[in-house]
Amino acid sequence: MLGRAALALILSATLARAEGEPAGRFDYYVLSMSWSPTWCALEGEARGAAQCDRPLGWVLHGLWPQYEAGWPSYCPTEAAPPTPRQSAAMEDVMGSTGLAAYQWRKHGTCSGLSASDYLNTARRAFESVHRPEVLRRLKDAVTLPAEVVEEAFLEANPGWEADMVTITCRSGRIQEARLCLTKSLEPVPCGADVVRDCTARDALLAPVR
Repeated sequence: MLGRAALALILSATLARAEGEPAGRFDYYVLSMSWSPTWCALEGEARGAAQCDRPLGWVLHGLWPQYEAGWPSYCPTEAAPPTPRQSAAMEDVMGSTGLAAYQWRKHGTCSGLSASDYLNTARRAFESVHRPEVLRRLKDAVTLPAEVVEEAFLEANPGWEADMVTITCRSGRIQEARLCLTKSLEPVPCGADVVRDCTARDALLAPVR
């Protein structure tokens, strides 16, 4: 027989992601914001991404419907996908013209919204966040505890609490800031599977160029 620990691990892996779930049935959103210099250093520059030629800091990665445990993706929907023009219109906040269409396919289809309403909601969520100006003023790369970045967001956004936002790392670098929001875009405590802060004490934060 499987032990309790093994059974719990299997169940958590099963619950983590559900594809093809009914659209519109979720508990809250995760607003994911990427630090553009990190993405460029790890992926974008090798691809020759135009995003990496621009002085971008935090950019909108996506607005993700989330369950209290796990998340839906690629939900069946009768809503039409965004037009090329609608996708391109998100470049100013997403950094690229193609990301919006991908985010719609994977996450937006689960929102229960039309493509236009989903992208507009994602934009409103992103623009409601005061992104710490101090991080944009960096002149050189620094290493710092990831919790310092979270504290900067909390200071810039009075009313947020620590369990509403989490900072992720990748390859020893600050990667993303993720904020949990209600369906009406009010900050809300994240589920346990989202609040997994990067614990690095010396994460690299490259400056905006």
